[in-house]
Amino acid sequence: MVKSDSKAPRLHAVTRLLDGAPDLIGLADPEQPMLWHRGDRGCVGVGEVLRLSFSGPDRFAAAARSWRGVAEAARIDDPVRLPGTGLVALGTFAFDDASGAESVLVVPRLLVARHRDRWWVTEIRRVDDPAATDAPPPADGTGAAALPAAAPEGSWPGVGFAAEAVDDYLSGVREAVGRIDDGAFEKVVLARRIRGELPAGSDLRVPLRRLAERYLDCWTFAVDGLVGASPETLIRSTGGAVSARVLAGTRGRHPEDEARDARARDELVTSAKEQHEHAFAVQSVVTALAPHVRDLSTSEEPFPLRLPNVWHLATDLGASLDERSSALELVGALHPTAAVAGTPTSAAVAAIAELEPFDRGRYSGAVGWIDAAGDGEWVIALRCAQLGDPQPGSGARAVVASAGGGIVAGSDPEHELGETVSKLRPVTEAFAA
Repeated sequence: MVKSDSKAPRLHAVTRLLDGAPDLIGLADPEQPMLWHRGDRGCVGVGEVLRLSFSGPDRFAAAARSWRGVAEAARIDDPVRLPGTGLVALGTFAFDDASGAESVLVVPRLLVARHRDRWWVTEIRRVDDPAATDAPPPADGTGAAALPAAAPEGSWPGVGFAAEAVDDYLSGVREAVGRIDDGAFEKVVLARRIRGELPAGSDLRVPLRRLAERYLDCWTFAVDGLVGASPETLIRSTGGAVSARVLAGTRGRHPEDEARDARARDELVTSAKEQHEHAFAVQSVVTALAPHVRDLSTSEEPFPLRLPNVWHLATDLGASLDERSSALELVGALHPTAAVAGTPTSAAVAAIAELEPFDRGRYSGAVGWIDAAGDGEWVIALRCAQLGDPQPGSGARAVVASAGGGIVAGSDPEHELGETVSKLRPVTEAFAA
């Protein structure tokens, strides 16, 4: 289903270079931030010009078609001409075909962005909006100066999380291992949830800044109430070059004890179970990308990726587009990978629907951006939390975070539970008082 006008709206995007270097996170809306950030790259969106909503099994294909129509109808004044300049939408997509969560593409009114030492601002308006003008944004500013300053850390109220249905998760892992032993599937990824409540008026730039400063190797994002820092690049497609990073296989970090931390890393690298799980995930990505690319190459061996909370087994992939597929079409071809679903995919997804007592929503779906040329960057929505709408009366918002792990033959339920605790740490620490 597509909730949008049948005729593509006409947008006008004007991009201009900036001389200054504004604080991207500080420019984000405190209660409805729109952010994509990693080190010296990223963008922040302010306001909303267009929202396209999708659901069902064809949501990626429908989004790709709709976006192509919007891009073709747009007027774009873009002398900067870098990936992510001109017309841009940020988006987030649900994991499951039957999810009750909407998948969306959102075009901001104003986009301030950075790529290394270059900064720019893009103003986007609807051509049919009589209140808009053709005047470009000021060359010496961002047009977002009216936003309030970020709240100091001491005023952040914090969120206390409570775990949901831990016993159900443990029994689900045991049931999954039994089905694997019976030959129903080779791997299934099972997740569990924690839940908290965010007081009204809380400044979400505080947890976003914590994530961005602590998880330097991750993309910190905020799109339509989905907030997190993902380590796993689903796809990056710019100018015909395609890259991805596959993560599968995890050990909790012990940064307080160097020797113990090194043992955890070595156990991960030498574990037959983790290597087996990782090979499933890499093969699923290679198989999905093969029809769309050429000259596909991967890291010779999985390598240990160190994050503040966990070690991951990682493999990087690179390729060239064999056709002019957009980034959204590549996302649709890849989703869901074995890293978030299992192998074989259809059997694993069916088992997830049966063994997980909740709708994942956008967790383990896709989040990222796309420009008018079809270039974009998308990650798997991991290490994240979904914020609900403000509650009538109190204005408080529910905060739900999820984490999962790959269940294969021999998986131990208590070990898998511990792995989810490690994976939830980025969110629980970012939202803590």
